[in-house]
Amino acid sequence: MTEKYESGIHEEHVEKGSHGGMGFLEGLQSRYARVDPASYLRRTDESDVDYWTRRLGTLKPVELLVGEYNSTELRRYLNAFQLIFIGIGCIIGTGIFVLSGQAAAKHAGPAVTVSFIIAAIASAFAALSYSELASMIPVSGSAYTYAYATMGEFVAWTIGWDLVLEYMIGAATVGVGWSGYFVKFFQVAFNVHFGANWTEPTVTWHESPASVSYTPGHYFNVPGFVIIMLVTIILVIGIKQSSWFNTVIVSIKLVVVLIFIFALCGYVDRSNYSPYVPPNVDGNWRLFGAPGVFAAASTVFFAYIGFDSVTTAAMEAKNPRRDLPIGIIGSLVITTILYIAFCTIMTGAAPYTSLNVPAPPTVAVDFVEMRTGKSWKWLNIVVSLGALAGLTSVLLVTMLAQTRVFYSMAVDGLLPPIFAKVHPRFKTPYITTITVGFITAILASVFPVDLLGNMTSIGTLLAFFIVHAGVILLRFTRPDIHRWFKIPGGKYFFAVFPILGMAVCVLLMAVTEVTTIWRLFVWMGIGWIFYFAYGIRHAKLHRDPIGRFAEVQAHVHNSNDTPPSYPTQDYDYQGRSS
Repeated sequence: MTEKYESGIHEEHVEKGSHGGMGFLEGLQSRYARVDPASYLRRTDESDVDYWTRRLGTLKPVELLVGEYNSTELRRYLNAFQLIFIGIGCIIGTGIFVLSGQAAAKHAGPAVTVSFIIAAIASAFAALSYSELASMIPVSGSAYTYAYATMGEFVAWTIGWDLVLEYMIGAATVGVGWSGYFVKFFQVAFNVHFGANWTEPTVTWHESPASVSYTPGHYFNVPGFVIIMLVTIILVIGIKQSSWFNTVIVSIKLVVVLIFIFALCGYVDRSNYSPYVPPNVDGNWRLFGAPGVFAAASTVFFAYIGFDSVTTAAMEAKNPRRDLPIGIIGSLVITTILYIAFCTIMTGAAPYTSLNVPAPPTVAVDFVEMRTGKSWKWLNIVVSLGALAGLTSVLLVTMLAQTRVFYSMAVDGLLPPIFAKVHPRFKTPYITTITVGFITAILASVFPVDLLGNMTSIGTLLAFFIVHAGVILLRFTRPDIHRWFKIPGGKYFFAVFPILGMAVCVLLMAVTEVTTIWRLFVWMGIGWIFYFAYGIRHAKLHRDPIGRFAEVQAHVHNSNDTPPSYPTQDYDYQGRSS
């Protein structure tokens, strides 16, 4: 049964004009608790500079966000089990089928399992922060929505634009990888070889010096384009069908991973585990030894990215405040266990030095085949099929997340209203989905994976940083809001977890390639131009704040739910025009 939520806010009487006499914390709390629609209007004594500056820091109150959930046109279908599968669908992909072997071969050796544990702990910090915010604010938009409620409209736009980059480029990257595994699957299973003309991207990226060049004979990545458009069609048809498709694909992926683990566990060569932590070489701290284990952890950390996508489906969940934390933490725990088991078997079946290839699990199978003299072709086929299933589910969930962020920004008026349209039959944001799907398909068809992949990581880290900061802010500014899930540690010591999470984000961003950081700033610059040219002028909280609150309240009332209460708290707007 679908849950409906009251705002859960305890009204506090604050006398007009008393703002100046408040302590710092009380004044901050009063700003975050202001849910009077008229407070967004321009005061008669307010200059242009003051007004436009104030607009950049406009907060979207939690009460309005809860009202938007109760009034959404999207279909509420997802339960905790399906949310866990959404998380697993986005996490298990290139991390387990590609990054695991490369991290072992380049940095950690068999100790890559320890690297995955370290990365899981770092990811757990972000999972805790996402879970607490998701249990308070059951609205699609992920870090964008949380930033709007904690840091203001400009920061929210910046993170939303960043998430557009993260999810769109991430999906295009997976599309390119899917094409590669598609070709390999037909080679292994049927000895069919496809030409590179229509199965690889059009251009090649050169990191140093930074340049893009046309690859002669490469016209268009057809498999990458087709799979993305097929996923787009599934997402348009409906969240129920998309969830069902994702559940089937994730089930296949999990079965393949388990088959790999149990099929090879009896053929592990213990000598491959010695030395478990290879000695450092060439004086480079990233190459093996204890520092190499941590270097590998920074690489495989991105194998866990995906649990945050669970929060983008909040408005299509039946009971988001309870089920979103279950989906986030549950998917992280399950994938961590599978990662550790998978890597233990893989590095035991083959020497870690041989795993620096695009498909390391198949190398492990080949080594077992050589030692036993038996044919393991069937397992290579199964692994390739699992990789295809894995990448398909990542593609589905990533594009689902991207379209929901886009939809949330359009609902707030920061993007053109056409992107907020919901299909009358399928109850999905179909225009947004088709637009995003087509652009992503073109990117996957033309650009190579190394150019696309570098852009995904830094965008995710920036979003994680904002979410950690948002948890701390809301603990002190909105202590009155009921939290279905709380980071452990009491009133003050809870902050240890988000602070450590912020430190991890800064550390990983610091070791990012300089060219990637520059590309991020270019993307952000484009976004800021659009925001000041369109978004800030069309944001519903400023264009018609009273009408926006009334619109949400009317939707809730028409759906026979109790309308949310918006208590008038007029702290410093005595001079505004009525």
